[in-house]
Amino acid sequence: MSAAVREKSFSLAKSRRTIQWIVVFGTFVLGLRHIMPGEASRGGSFDSFCAFGGIETLLPYLSTGHLLKSTNLLNFSVLIATLGVALVAGRAFCGWLCGLGAIQDFIAEWTREFFGERRHIRGKQSKTILPLRLPAVVDRSLRYAKYLVLVIILFASLYAAFPPLREFCPVRAVFSLKMTSLLWLTLGIFLAGSILVERFWCKYFCPLGATLAIFNKISPVRLVTDTNHCNNCGRCDIECSMGIADVPINLDHPECVRCMECLNTCARDGSLTIQIRNKENVT
Repeated sequence: MSAAVREKSFSLAKSRRTIQWIVVFGTFVLGLRHIMPGEASRGGSFDSFCAFGGIETLLPYLSTGHLLKSTNLLNFSVLIATLGVALVAGRAFCGWLCGLGAIQDFIAEWTREFFGERRHIRGKQSKTILPLRLPAVVDRSLRYAKYLVLVIILFASLYAAFPPLREFCPVRAVFSLKMTSLLWLTLGIFLAGSILVERFWCKYFCPLGATLAIFNKISPVRLVTDTNHCNNCGRCDIECSMGIADVPINLDHPECVRCMECLNTCARDGSLTIQIRNKENVT
């Protein structure tokens, strides 16, 4: 790998990891703020800062003019900002700005280290037993579960007082610091799933990811493969945390979270580039 490629990979990976830690820290601060004594310290419920809360409360608001309890108009602002990111860069929110996605990335790294991978070599298949990749037939079937979860939540929101996902929300389980028995159960399942399968929640059950998936097809900022440079070595397939097959020909796949690990690990300079799509360069 050339010095330029190593510098590119290090810089991009370091930038993303720094942003992820900032998001995780900020979300924990929100959780801490909302368990402190005094109403003035809270500034609204923890749920108010959730983009998916805006989706959960949207249909009730449009049909009755009332928001679900624990949500407010701030949810719509956060949702609009998230959709704005998606309109520009697809599911980049999931790969860069989601605290839950970051926690899953950290857990996958710590799991590999625990099972013996002291130093990860990019593009080389890990020999650790966990996290694992499910058989293709099982994986493909489970990928549709998040769309079913989204439909069920939207339907349930029309008859609910609180956001339907609230009592089982992994974001609340990880960050809210105000636990119930159901949230403890959710936290246990989330942690176990993230240890077993990399980005377990994102791949199979996240309804916000299901909402944002379509934007990968229409967002102007995208990765593009130069077939004159790419030799289909498979390094990017190994590094893809979302388990996308044949990454160079599936760069706008709905499952892609725009983490740029494929670009990080590419050993042939110029094979993958970030471009702004327009009518002239759509392929």
